[in-house]
Amino acid sequence: MTADIWLGLISGTSMDGIDAVLVSFLPERIEIHKTLSHHYDPTLRQQLLRLSQNQGTPDDVGAIDQAVGKTFAEAACRVIKESGLNRDRIRAIGSHGQTIRHQPNGDQNFSLQIGDPNVIAERTGIQTVADFRRRDMAAGGQGAPMVPAFHRAWFGDEAEDRCIVNIGGITNITWLPAGDASAANGFDTGPGNALLDAWCLDQNGRPFDDNGDWARQGQIDQGLLEDMLTDAYFALPAPKSTGKERFNLEWIQTYRRRHPDTSPEDVQRTLLALTVETLNRQLPAGAPKTLYICGGGAQNQFLMECLRSTISAPIDTTDTLGLAPDWVEAVAFAWLARQTLNGQPGNLPSVTGANSPKILGGIWPA
Repeated sequence: MTADIWLGLISGTSMDGIDAVLVSFLPERIEIHKTLSHHYDPTLRQQLLRLSQNQGTPDDVGAIDQAVGKTFAEAACRVIKESGLNRDRIRAIGSHGQTIRHQPNGDQNFSLQIGDPNVIAERTGIQTVADFRRRDMAAGGQGAPMVPAFHRAWFGDEAEDRCIVNIGGITNITWLPAGDASAANGFDTGPGNALLDAWCLDQNGRPFDDNGDWARQGQIDQGLLEDMLTDAYFALPAPKSTGKERFNLEWIQTYRRRHPDTSPEDVQRTLLALTVETLNRQLPAGAPKTLYICGGGAQNQFLMECLRSTISAPIDTTDTLGLAPDWVEAVAFAWLARQTLNGQPGNLPSVTGANSPKILGGIWPA
C-alpha cells in the first residue's frame, strides 16, 4: 500500500519566506519527496513586518491575509509541480500560516496567524488544515511551541537523553528524556535569530548576518550582555512562549541607549552571545544530554561554534536523526495535519500548559 503524502507549509518569525515540504510518514522513518523555500515579494514582507509591529488597519490585515494565503498556495503548487507528483496523491496540506502577533499572557490571550486557508484550499484543490494554535490557547495553553509533540513522536529515544533545539527567530527547546515520553517538556528560551536579523538589517541593510561573519568581527560587551540578561522573560518558569512582539529592534535600541559607546559590530556579537547564553542557562539540569540543532541557526557557522564552545553537552544537528535542520518545522506541520485528520491530539500540555491534549486546527475541504 502506498503511504499518504502530506504537504507542510510554514513561515517563521524571520518572515523571509515560506518553507514547503512533501513528506510521507513511514513506520520507522520520514520520507521527504520534495522541499523548497518560496520567498515573499519584498513589498509583502515589508507589510508583514509593519503588521507585526502593530502598524496597520483592519483593512490592511484583511488584504495581507489574502495576499499571504495566495503566496502560501503558490508555494504549495510550486513544490507539487517540481516534485512531479500527482496532486491527487496528497492527502492534505498542513499550513502554519504567518504569525503577526503572539500574546499568550493576559485576560485576552491570543495568537494570530494569517494566510487564509480558504484561499489555499481553493487554489490548490487540496484539503487544508490550519489555525493550529488557538485551540490549545482556548484550553488554557500558550499555543506555543507547537512542534515538541512532533519532536517526541519522531526524535525520542530509548537510550539517549535528547534536547531538540530549534533556533529560528525565537529559540525553543524540547527536552526528551530517554525512554520516558511522558516527561517531555519544552518552551521558548528567548531570541534566536530575531535580534541578530533586526540589527543587521537596521545597520547594514542586509536581512541577516550570513554565517555570523559580521558578529565574528565584534567583541562581546559584557556590560551590555548582563543588562540584556535582566529582561524578566528569561527568569520566567515554563510554560512560556514569546516572539518578536517582545524581542525586536526597539528592544535592542532600549539597551543600546544605555550603552551608547558599543560599536555596531560589538552589539551584533553581544546579541549572538545573548542567544547562546539564554539557551545555556535554561537547559534542563541533571542527566547528560545531546543537543540536536534545527532551524536557520544551524546554518550560522559562528553561532554553532559559539554554542559548542559554551555548552558542555555534545552538539549535533537533526541531520544525524534523519531530518535536515531546515525542514523540521515544515515537516512538523504536515504531521500536525495528519494528527488532526486522524483524530489525534497535536499539543503537549506539559509544554504549552493546556488543560489536556487537544485535536488542533480547522479543516478546509478542497
